[in-house]
Amino acid sequence: MTIPSVVEIMEFAGTFAFAISGIRLASAKRFDWFGAYVVGVVTAIGGGTIRDVLLDVTPFWMTNSMYLVCSALALFWVKLFGNYLIQLNNTYFINDTIGLALFVVVGVEKSLALDYPIWVAVVMATLTGSAGGVMRDIFINEEPLFFRKEIYAMACVIGALVYCMCDRMGMDVFLSQTMCGISVFVVRVLAVKYNICLPVLTGADDVEEKEKK
Repeated sequence: MTIPSVVEIMEFAGTFAFAISGIRLASAKRFDWFGAYVVGVVTAIGGGTIRDVLLDVTPFWMTNSMYLVCSALALFWVKLFGNYLIQLNNTYFINDTIGLALFVVVGVEKSLALDYPIWVAVVMATLTGSAGGVMRDIFINEEPLFFRKEIYAMACVIGALVYCMCDRMGMDVFLSQTMCGISVFVVRVLAVKYNICLPVLTGADDVEEKEKK
């Protein structure tokens, strides 16, 4: 039995956190156990799968069953503490943000380890962190958070850039990972707390309506 690497530990933790966020929403939508598990798995491994396919490597969950096990553990966790979790409005946000931060670190680090340029690492980190959430929202018939004005994908971009900057400065890997994860978490928390949003794109219909007024 091999000892998991730091990246694998972060992926396990991110998988558990993201799976809880997906299963918690599926539970609120009254999905059955299997449906909730599928939503949790898709939330947890969706972004990383797209990343690995684009990087031309075997998807991470296909070489280690622990990612599916983590999602199953998340299902039982929600089952045991479901009523308590659903009552806490912040639970979904916290788990989703923790998973986002961990997966951004994994995405940027894996891309740089394969000698891809910084801009590719930033894109892959954003996909790793947010694509699973997009798939989750589609599965539960919600407007994907990724496309709303709320700061979400931009938190991934900022975190990835922080990692790349720390790496270029020759900082320790653990410190770079920590700074990246904290950046994502802090940006998300501040954006939600202070209602910081990106500008909404004004369409032609909106302009015509303003002119009429």
